[in-house]
Amino acid sequence: MSDAGTATLPRDPADAHAIAAWAERAAPALGLRAAAPPVVTRIGGGFSNLTYRLDWHDAAGVPRRAVLRRPPPDVTPSGGAHDMLREWRVLRAVHGSAVPVPAPLAACDDASVLGAPFYLMAHVDGAVVRTLDDAPALRDPAAMRRFAEATVDGLAALHALDATAMPGFDADKARAYGTRQVEGWARRWTAARPPDVPDDDAARVFAWLATRAHAGATPALLHNDWKFDNLVVDADAPWTVRAVLDWEMATVGDPAYDLGTTLGYWMAPDDPPAFRALALGVTAAPGSLTRAEVVARYEAARGVRVDDPVRCWAFGLAKVAVIAVQLYARHVAGRVRDARYAPLGGVAAALMRTASDAVRHDSLTIG
Repeated sequence: MSDAGTATLPRDPADAHAIAAWAERAAPALGLRAAAPPVVTRIGGGFSNLTYRLDWHDAAGVPRRAVLRRPPPDVTPSGGAHDMLREWRVLRAVHGSAVPVPAPLAACDDASVLGAPFYLMAHVDGAVVRTLDDAPALRDPAAMRRFAEATVDGLAALHALDATAMPGFDADKARAYGTRQVEGWARRWTAARPPDVPDDDAARVFAWLATRAHAGATPALLHNDWKFDNLVVDADAPWTVRAVLDWEMATVGDPAYDLGTTLGYWMAPDDPPAFRALALGVTAAPGSLTRAEVVARYEAARGVRVDDPVRCWAFGLAKVAVIAVQLYARHVAGRVRDARYAPLGGVAAALMRTASDAVRHDSLTIG
Protein backbone atom coordinates (compact mmCIF):
# COMPACT_ATOMS: atom_id res chain seq x y z
CA MET A 1 0.00 0.00 0.00
CA SER A 2 1.29 3.43 -0.88
CA ASP A 3 2.13 5.88 1.91
CA ALA A 4 -0.70 8.44 1.99
CA GLY A 5 1.37 10.76 4.15
CA THR A 6 4.08 11.25 1.54
CA ALA A 7 1.98 11.32 -1.62
CA THR A 8 1.78 14.52 -3.64
CA LEU A 9 -1.76 15.83 -3.33
CA PRO A 10 -3.45 16.87 -6.57
CA ARG A 11 -5.04 20.28 -6.76
CA ASP A 12 -8.47 18.62 -6.86
CA PRO A 13 -9.08 16.04 -4.07
CA ALA A 14 -11.61 14.30 -6.35
CA ASP A 15 -9.98 14.65 -9.76
CA ALA A 16 -12.52 13.22 -12.22
CA HIS A 17 -9.88 12.26 -14.81
CA ALA A 18 -7.76 10.45 -12.22
CA ILE A 19 -10.80 8.60 -10.87
CA ALA A 20 -11.92 7.50 -14.32
CA ALA A 21 -8.43 6.36 -15.35
CA TRP A 22 -8.10 4.31 -12.17
CA ALA A 23 -11.58 2.78 -12.48
CA GLU A 24 -11.10 1.83 -16.12
CA ARG A 25 -8.17 -0.39 -15.23
CA ALA A 26 -9.03 -1.44 -11.66
CA ALA A 27 -12.85 -1.68 -11.66
CA PRO A 28 -14.01 -2.05 -15.30
CA ALA A 29 -17.45 -3.30 -14.25
CA LEU A 30 -18.32 0.25 -13.18
CA GLY A 31 -18.22 1.42 -16.78
CA LEU A 32 -16.14 4.49 -15.94
CA ARG A 33 -13.85 5.43 -18.83
CA ALA A 34 -10.85 7.75 -18.95
CA ALA A 35 -12.22 9.26 -22.17
CA ALA A 36 -15.48 10.20 -20.44
CA PRO A 37 -14.75 11.20 -16.83
CA PRO A 38 -17.65 11.54 -14.40
CA VAL A 39 -19.30 14.72 -13.21
CA VAL A 40 -18.13 15.10 -9.60
CA THR A 41 -20.28 16.92 -7.02
CA ARG A 42 -19.34 17.46 -3.36
CA ILE A 43 -22.16 16.31 -1.08
CA GLY A 44 -22.68 16.35 2.67
CA GLY A 45 -21.82 19.02 5.19
CA GLY A 46 -19.68 17.17 7.70
CA PHE A 47 -16.36 18.27 9.18
CA SER A 48 -14.47 15.03 8.65
CA ASN A 49 -14.06 12.89 5.52
CA LEU A 50 -15.04 14.17 2.10
CA THR A 51 -17.94 12.69 0.15
CA TYR A 52 -18.61 13.15 -3.56
CA ARG A 53 -21.32 12.00 -5.94
CA LEU A 54 -20.10 10.70 -9.30
CA ASP A 55 -22.40 10.75 -12.35
CA TRP A 56 -21.43 9.21 -15.68
CA HIS A 57 -22.66 7.17 -18.65
CA ASP A 58 -21.16 3.77 -19.31
CA ALA A 59 -20.13 2.52 -22.75
CA ALA A 60 -23.74 1.58 -23.54
CA GLY A 61 -24.93 5.08 -22.63
CA VAL A 62 -26.62 3.95 -19.43
CA PRO A 63 -26.51 6.62 -16.70
CA ARG A 64 -24.63 5.49 -13.61
CA ARG A 65 -24.11 7.03 -10.18
CA ALA A 66 -21.85 6.24 -7.22
CA VAL A 67 -20.44 7.92 -4.13
CA LEU A 68 -16.74 8.41 -3.38
CA ARG A 69 -15.35 8.69 0.14
CA ARG A 70 -11.86 9.99 0.93
CA PRO A 71 -10.01 11.76 3.78
CA PRO A 72 -9.54 15.54 3.78
CA PRO A 73 -6.32 16.69 2.08
CA ASP A 74 -4.98 18.30 5.28
CA VAL A 75 -4.83 15.10 7.38
CA THR A 76 -2.78 11.93 7.26
CA PRO A 77 -4.98 8.80 7.38
CA SER A 78 -4.21 6.30 10.13
CA GLY A 79 -5.54 2.97 11.34
CA GLY A 80 -8.39 4.85 13.03
CA ALA A 81 -9.58 8.29 11.98
CA HIS A 82 -9.88 8.91 8.23
CA ASP A 83 -8.95 5.31 7.35
CA MET A 84 -11.09 4.74 4.29
CA LEU A 85 -9.93 1.17 3.71
CA ARG A 86 -10.98 0.23 7.23
CA GLU A 87 -14.36 1.81 6.59
CA TRP A 88 -14.56 -0.15 3.34
CA ARG A 89 -13.93 -3.46 5.09
CA VAL A 90 -16.65 -2.79 7.65
CA LEU A 91 -19.11 -1.76 4.92
CA ARG A 92 -18.48 -5.05 3.14
CA ALA A 93 -19.01 -7.00 6.37
CA VAL A 94 -22.30 -5.26 7.23
CA HIS A 95 -23.75 -5.24 3.71
CA GLY A 96 -26.57 -7.76 3.41
CA SER A 97 -27.31 -7.81 7.15
CA ALA A 98 -30.32 -6.42 9.03
CA VAL A 99 -28.55 -3.04 9.05
CA PRO A 100 -28.94 -1.33 5.65
CA VAL A 101 -25.78 0.12 4.10
CA PRO A 102 -24.84 1.26 0.59
CA ALA A 103 -23.45 -1.54 -1.56
CA PRO A 104 -19.63 -1.38 -1.64
CA LEU A 105 -18.37 -1.10 -5.23
CA ALA A 106 -14.58 -0.70 -5.35
CA ALA A 107 -11.65 0.51 -3.24
CA CYS A 108 -8.29 2.07 -4.10
CA ASP A 109 -5.27 1.67 -1.80
CA ASP A 110 -2.94 3.54 -4.18
CA ALA A 111 -2.47 7.00 -2.65
CA SER A 112 -0.91 8.32 -5.85
CA VAL A 113 -4.33 8.39 -7.57
CA LEU A 114 -5.98 11.06 -5.37
CA GLY A 115 -3.41 11.65 -2.64
CA ALA A 116 -5.01 9.16 -0.23
CA PRO A 117 -6.89 5.84 -0.34
CA PHE A 118 -10.58 6.06 -1.21
CA TYR A 119 -13.53 3.87 -2.04
CA LEU A 120 -16.74 3.90 -4.07
CA MET A 121 -20.16 2.79 -2.87
CA ALA A 122 -23.62 2.75 -4.39
CA HIS A 123 -25.65 5.93 -4.23
CA VAL A 124 -28.81 5.55 -2.11
CA ASP A 125 -31.72 7.88 -2.82
CA GLY A 126 -33.28 9.54 0.18
CA ALA A 127 -32.93 12.36 2.67
CA VAL A 128 -30.24 13.04 5.26
CA VAL A 129 -31.84 14.94 8.13
CA ARG A 130 -29.83 17.88 9.44
CA THR A 131 -32.76 20.25 9.74
CA LEU A 132 -36.52 19.72 9.61
CA ASP A 133 -36.46 21.18 6.10
CA ASP A 134 -34.69 18.03 4.93
CA ALA A 135 -37.78 15.95 5.79
CA PRO A 136 -40.75 18.27 6.42
CA ALA A 137 -42.85 15.27 7.50
CA LEU A 138 -40.93 15.44 10.79
CA ARG A 139 -42.80 18.61 11.73
CA ASP A 140 -45.56 16.19 12.72
CA PRO A 141 -44.73 15.11 16.30
CA ALA A 142 -46.02 11.59 15.63
CA ALA A 143 -43.65 11.23 12.66
CA MET A 144 -40.78 12.67 14.69
CA ARG A 145 -41.36 10.10 17.41
CA ARG A 146 -41.37 7.23 14.92
CA PHE A 147 -38.13 8.54 13.40
CA ALA A 148 -36.47 8.74 16.81
CA GLU A 149 -37.66 5.26 17.69
CA ALA A 150 -36.43 3.85 14.36
CA THR A 151 -33.01 5.43 14.98
CA VAL A 152 -32.69 3.72 18.36
CA ASP A 153 -34.03 0.42 16.99
CA GLY A 154 -31.41 0.51 14.25
CA LEU A 155 -28.62 0.90 16.77
CA ALA A 156 -29.99 -2.06 18.71
CA ALA A 157 -30.08 -4.12 15.49
CA LEU A 158 -26.44 -3.26 14.83
CA HIS A 159 -25.41 -4.44 18.27
CA ALA A 160 -27.27 -7.71 17.71
CA LEU A 161 -25.01 -8.68 14.77
CA ASP A 162 -22.35 -11.34 15.28
CA ALA A 163 -19.35 -9.27 16.36
CA THR A 164 -16.94 -12.20 16.01
CA ALA A 165 -17.46 -12.13 12.23
CA MET A 166 -16.56 -8.46 11.92
CA PRO A 167 -13.23 -6.91 10.86
CA GLY A 168 -11.08 -6.00 13.84
CA PHE A 169 -12.59 -8.50 16.26
CA ASP A 170 -10.17 -9.06 19.13
CA ALA A 171 -11.64 -10.59 22.29
CA ASP A 172 -8.96 -9.19 24.59
CA LYS A 173 -9.27 -5.66 23.23
CA ALA A 174 -13.05 -5.86 23.36
CA ARG A 175 -12.98 -6.72 27.05
CA ALA A 176 -10.86 -3.67 27.87
CA TYR A 177 -12.73 -1.39 25.47
CA GLY A 178 -14.21 0.99 28.07
CA THR A 179 -10.91 1.70 29.81
CA ARG A 180 -9.12 2.27 26.51
CA GLN A 181 -11.86 4.60 25.29
CA VAL A 182 -11.81 6.81 28.38
CA GLU A 183 -8.01 6.99 28.43
CA GLY A 184 -7.80 7.59 24.69
CA TRP A 185 -10.32 10.43 24.55
CA ALA A 186 -8.71 12.05 27.60
CA ARG A 187 -5.34 12.01 25.81
CA ARG A 188 -6.87 13.48 22.66
CA TRP A 189 -8.44 16.31 24.66
CA THR A 190 -5.11 17.17 26.27
CA ALA A 191 -3.23 16.98 22.99
CA ALA A 192 -5.68 19.12 21.03
CA ARG A 193 -7.02 21.70 23.54
CA PRO A 194 -5.96 25.29 22.71
CA PRO A 195 -5.36 27.57 25.73
CA ASP A 196 -8.64 29.45 25.31
CA VAL A 197 -10.71 26.30 25.97
CA PRO A 198 -11.09 25.64 29.74
CA ASP A 199 -9.89 22.33 31.16
CA ASP A 200 -11.39 21.95 34.65
CA ASP A 201 -14.62 20.26 33.54
CA ALA A 202 -12.75 17.81 31.34
CA ALA A 203 -10.42 16.80 34.17
CA ARG A 204 -13.42 16.13 36.42
CA VAL A 205 -15.33 14.18 33.77
CA PHE A 206 -12.50 11.93 32.64
CA ALA A 207 -11.48 11.16 36.23
CA TRP A 208 -15.09 10.19 37.01
CA LEU A 209 -15.41 8.08 33.86
CA ALA A 210 -12.19 6.24 34.74
CA THR A 211 -13.80 5.05 37.97
CA ARG A 212 -16.89 3.81 36.09
CA ALA A 213 -15.18 1.96 33.22
CA HIS A 214 -15.60 -1.78 33.49
CA ALA A 215 -14.69 -4.87 31.50
CA GLY A 216 -16.65 -7.95 30.59
CA ALA A 217 -19.49 -6.61 28.43
CA THR A 218 -20.50 -8.86 25.54
CA PRO A 219 -18.77 -7.26 22.54
CA ALA A 220 -20.74 -5.84 19.63
CA LEU A 221 -19.99 -4.13 16.36
CA LEU A 222 -20.04 -0.40 17.15
CA HIS A 223 -20.71 2.36 14.64
CA ASN A 224 -19.37 5.05 16.99
CA ASP A 225 -21.20 7.94 15.28
CA TRP A 226 -24.83 6.78 15.12
CA LYS A 227 -26.97 9.90 14.74
CA PHE A 228 -29.69 11.32 12.56
CA ASP A 229 -27.48 12.83 9.88
CA ASN A 230 -25.64 9.56 9.28
CA LEU A 231 -28.89 7.91 8.17
CA VAL A 232 -30.44 8.04 4.69
CA VAL A 233 -34.21 7.96 5.14
CA ASP A 234 -37.35 8.15 3.06
CA ALA A 235 -38.19 11.89 3.11
CA ASP A 236 -41.93 11.22 3.15
CA ALA A 237 -41.70 8.43 5.74
CA PRO A 238 -38.48 9.28 7.59
CA TRP A 239 -38.87 6.41 10.04
CA THR A 240 -37.88 4.19 7.09
CA VAL A 241 -34.08 3.99 7.14
CA ARG A 242 -32.63 3.16 3.72
CA ALA A 243 -28.93 3.22 4.59
CA VAL A 244 -26.52 3.97 7.40
CA LEU A 245 -23.48 6.04 6.44
CA ASP A 246 -20.07 6.98 7.85
CA TRP A 247 -18.49 3.79 9.21
CA GLU A 248 -15.10 5.45 9.67
CA MET A 249 -14.94 4.84 13.43
CA ALA A 250 -16.60 1.42 13.49
CA THR A 251 -14.97 -1.16 15.75
CA VAL A 252 -15.82 -4.00 18.14
CA GLY A 253 -16.32 -3.28 21.83
CA ASP A 254 -18.76 -2.51 24.63
CA PRO A 255 -22.07 -1.36 23.08
CA ALA A 256 -22.80 0.94 26.04
CA TYR A 257 -20.20 3.35 24.68
CA ASP A 258 -21.86 3.36 21.26
CA LEU A 259 -25.18 4.17 22.89
CA GLY A 260 -23.30 6.86 24.81
CA THR A 261 -22.12 8.50 21.60
CA THR A 262 -25.70 8.63 20.33
CA LEU A 263 -26.80 10.17 23.64
CA GLY A 264 -23.97 12.70 23.39
CA TYR A 265 -25.61 14.16 20.28
CA TRP A 266 -29.15 13.77 21.66
CA MET A 267 -30.63 17.07 22.73
CA ALA A 268 -34.00 16.51 24.35
CA PRO A 269 -37.24 18.50 24.04
CA ASP A 270 -37.02 19.50 27.74
CA ASP A 271 -33.39 20.70 27.64
CA PRO A 272 -32.69 24.37 28.40
CA PRO A 273 -32.70 26.65 25.32
CA ALA A 274 -29.00 27.46 25.78
CA PHE A 275 -28.06 23.80 25.39
CA ARG A 276 -30.41 23.23 22.46
CA ALA A 277 -28.82 26.28 20.80
CA LEU A 278 -25.71 24.16 20.18
CA ALA A 279 -27.78 22.69 17.32
CA LEU A 280 -26.31 19.21 17.19
CA GLY A 281 -29.34 18.00 15.25
CA VAL A 282 -33.13 17.87 15.40
CA THR A 283 -33.48 15.39 18.26
CA ALA A 284 -35.23 18.06 20.35
CA ALA A 285 -38.06 18.58 17.85
CA PRO A 286 -41.61 18.14 19.20
CA GLY A 287 -42.50 14.48 19.53
CA SER A 288 -38.94 13.22 19.87
CA LEU A 289 -37.68 11.00 22.67
CA THR A 290 -36.02 12.20 25.83
CA ARG A 291 -32.66 10.64 26.68
CA ALA A 292 -34.33 8.44 29.30
CA GLU A 293 -36.75 7.25 26.61
CA VAL A 294 -33.84 6.54 24.26
CA VAL A 295 -32.30 4.28 26.90
CA ALA A 296 -35.63 2.56 27.59
CA ARG A 297 -36.30 2.02 23.88
CA TYR A 298 -32.82 0.56 23.38
CA GLU A 299 -33.29 -1.77 26.36
CA ALA A 300 -36.61 -2.99 24.98
CA ALA A 301 -35.27 -3.49 21.44
CA ARG A 302 -32.25 -5.50 22.61
CA GLY A 303 -33.76 -7.19 25.62
CA VAL A 304 -30.93 -6.00 27.84
CA ARG A 305 -30.52 -3.62 30.74
CA VAL A 306 -28.27 -0.58 30.32
CA ASP A 307 -26.11 -0.25 33.42
CA ASP A 308 -25.27 3.29 34.49
CA PRO A 309 -26.89 5.33 31.68
CA VAL A 310 -25.42 8.57 33.08
CA ARG A 311 -21.97 7.10 32.43
CA CYS A 312 -23.05 6.48 28.83
CA TRP A 313 -24.27 10.05 28.37
CA ALA A 314 -21.29 11.67 30.10
CA PHE A 315 -18.92 9.64 27.93
CA GLY A 316 -20.83 10.63 24.79
CA LEU A 317 -20.77 14.32 25.68
CA ALA A 318 -17.04 14.17 26.46
CA LYS A 319 -16.29 12.35 23.21
CA VAL A 320 -18.25 14.84 21.11
CA ALA A 321 -16.49 17.65 23.00
CA VAL A 322 -13.11 16.17 22.09
CA ILE A 323 -14.10 15.91 18.42
CA ALA A 324 -15.18 19.56 18.51
CA VAL A 325 -11.96 20.72 20.19
CA GLN A 326 -9.85 18.78 17.67
CA LEU A 327 -11.63 20.54 14.83
CA TYR A 328 -11.28 23.88 16.61
CA ALA A 329 -7.54 23.26 17.05
CA ARG A 330 -7.20 22.86 13.29
CA HIS A 331 -8.89 26.27 12.91
CA VAL A 332 -6.62 27.89 15.53
CA ALA A 333 -3.55 26.46 13.81
CA GLY A 334 -4.67 27.90 10.47
CA ARG A 335 -5.01 24.49 8.83
CA VAL A 336 -8.60 25.22 7.76
CA ARG A 337 -10.32 28.45 6.83
CA ASP A 338 -13.91 27.24 7.03
CA ALA A 339 -15.88 29.71 9.19
CA ARG A 340 -17.88 26.85 10.72
CA TYR A 341 -14.82 25.84 12.77
CA ALA A 342 -14.50 29.16 14.62
CA PRO A 343 -17.25 28.59 17.26
CA LEU A 344 -16.29 24.98 17.98
CA GLY A 345 -14.10 25.89 20.95
CA GLY A 346 -17.19 27.24 22.71
CA VAL A 347 -19.19 24.17 21.68
CA ALA A 348 -16.53 21.88 23.16
CA ALA A 349 -16.51 23.82 26.43
CA ALA A 350 -20.33 23.75 26.66
CA LEU A 351 -20.48 20.00 26.03
CA MET A 352 -17.81 19.28 28.63
CA ARG A 353 -19.55 21.56 31.12
CA THR A 354 -22.79 19.63 30.54
CA ALA A 355 -20.96 16.33 31.08
CA SER A 356 -19.57 17.69 34.32
CA ASP A 357 -23.07 18.67 35.48
CA ALA A 358 -24.39 15.22 34.52
CA VAL A 359 -21.84 13.40 36.67
CA ARG A 360 -22.28 15.87 39.52
CA HIS A 361 -26.05 15.34 39.62
CA ASP A 362 -26.01 11.73 38.36
CA SER A 363 -28.86 12.58 35.98
CA LEU A 364 -29.83 12.35 32.30
CA THR A 365 -31.55 15.73 32.53
CA ILE A 366 -30.08 19.23 32.66
CA GLY A 367 -30.89 21.75 35.36
